[in-house]
Amino acid sequence: MSRNRNPVVATAMVVSEDKPYAVRVDAGGHGLRADEPVDHGGGDTGPPPFGLLLSGLGACTAITLRMYAERKNLPLDGVEVQLTYTVKDRATRWIDRVITVGGPLDDKARSKLAEIAEKTPVTKAVRAGTDIHTTWLAASSCNGYFPPSVD
Repeated sequence: MSRNRNPVVATAMVVSEDKPYAVRVDAGGHGLRADEPVDHGGGDTGPPPFGLLLSGLGACTAITLRMYAERKNLPLDGVEVQLTYTVKDRATRWIDRVITVGGPLDDKARSKLAEIAEKTPVTKAVRAGTDIHTTWLAASSCNGYFPPSVD
C-alpha cells in the first residue's frame, strides 16, 4: 500500500530590502529577517545565512530527539544544541554540534538518542548534499509578493 504524501517538505520566499544585504524571509508563513554582519558590509539586522542553516540543523535535532523521547516514554527534560560552522580552507569545512540532554536518562537511552541525532532529516540533507534546481525569472514575475515585515 503506497502512501500519497506531498513530497514538498518546506517552502521559503526571500526578498531583498533596501539595506545593503538585508532580506525578509517567509518560511512557511513565519516572518524572519537575515543579513550579513557589519564586518561583511551588512547591517547585522538578522542572522547571517549560515546562522540560519545552523538554526535549522539545531532545531531539527532538538525536535527529533524530543519526538523520539515522547514516543518511547523516555524521561527527557530538555535538549540544547550548540552549533559552529568552521571553514578552514576551500576543501575543509565542518559543523561542530554539541548536544546536551536533561533528565534521568540511563546509558542505553543516551546512546539511542545519540544514534537518532545522526539520523534527523536535516542532518541527512546536510551530510548527503542536496541538488538545487535553479530557475531564473524576469523581475516582473515577482507579482509584487513580499514576505511579511519582521520589524
